[in-house]
Amino acid sequence: MPTIRFPAEIQFRPSRTVSKCVRSIVYSVVVAGLAMTTMPSSFAQQKSRSQSQMDKADQQLRDEGAIVEIYKSTVNDQGEPVALRAYRFDPTNEDSSKQPAAAIVFFFGGGWNAGTPMQFAGHCKHFASRGMVAITIEYRVASRHGVKAKECVSDAKSAIRWVRTNAKRLGIDPDRIVAAGGSAGGHLAACTEMIAGFDEPTEDQTVSSRPNALALFNPAAVLASVEGRTPFPKDKQQGLNDRMGVDAIDVSPYHHIGQHHPPTIIFHGKADTTVPYWTAEAFASKLVNQGNECQLDGFPDAGHGFFNRGRGDDKAYLETLLLLDAFLVQHGFCAKQESVKAKSPGDPD
Repeated sequence: MPTIRFPAEIQFRPSRTVSKCVRSIVYSVVVAGLAMTTMPSSFAQQKSRSQSQMDKADQQLRDEGAIVEIYKSTVNDQGEPVALRAYRFDPTNEDSSKQPAAAIVFFFGGGWNAGTPMQFAGHCKHFASRGMVAITIEYRVASRHGVKAKECVSDAKSAIRWVRTNAKRLGIDPDRIVAAGGSAGGHLAACTEMIAGFDEPTEDQTVSSRPNALALFNPAAVLASVEGRTPFPKDKQQGLNDRMGVDAIDVSPYHHIGQHHPPTIIFHGKADTTVPYWTAEAFASKLVNQGNECQLDGFPDAGHGFFNRGRGDDKAYLETLLLLDAFLVQHGFCAKQESVKAKSPGDPD
């Protein structure tokens, strides 16, 4: 801490108590000023690191064979232009026909703050090999764009709407679109189906942003208190409200469950301390109780993000990938195959 010298005009000594009080006030003001001068620098450094990660992911995805398109032109919190990219992997299987393919759209995790679409590159390549159009989406996050989660929801809806709007050009069946994602990305995928509003006013609202199936990996699906459970502490709820940019209940998928939701599959670690397993159980139970189809696959001793490619020996990544494949076959999103093999990162294409 730098030495703080008090100006001559406050070097009076009416009493020790007053002198101490004044010094304390001035010290607090100076320290607060120092903190304020360092905050922009810290944010700038965080933004630079986050943008570097996104730039690296962009190149990696291109190297993996992704076709890159801008799906949305928008702005950051400063009103500066932002072009959001969709990274598309077209079907590579020899049996793919001229018929429109199903699509699966992935949203990365990262607490609405960070992360990149590279997270689901392996998933995309697998489902492209199974005859689907697989897309991993860039959306605005706090560390790069200074936005709240409500803007992330808006971007996710725009992505699904863009896929459906461009379905014919992309060779996609507009009635077979799956929204998928992990953690905060799982939240966004669920929001595209369950949350009304948060649509871009300039987009064609007659084109639905609702997907035809959901695939959720440890999703943040409960963002407010649930009846029958201990209420969220006030400070935690306020923190969520601040993070969302609206009352969290307005973008909490659990609290908007009704009837007529599409088939849903959830993968969740039972040892998850970031997004507790009980939230997945509550979400799945409410869906089923409302007459919807939901499959919850819980993984004992698995923590948050257990499903990611490159985590440990990739056992959970491969297992969840094959379970999702079977779910999509069951619901007509990809064709049944005698033997389906998922690949680890080191396996040759």
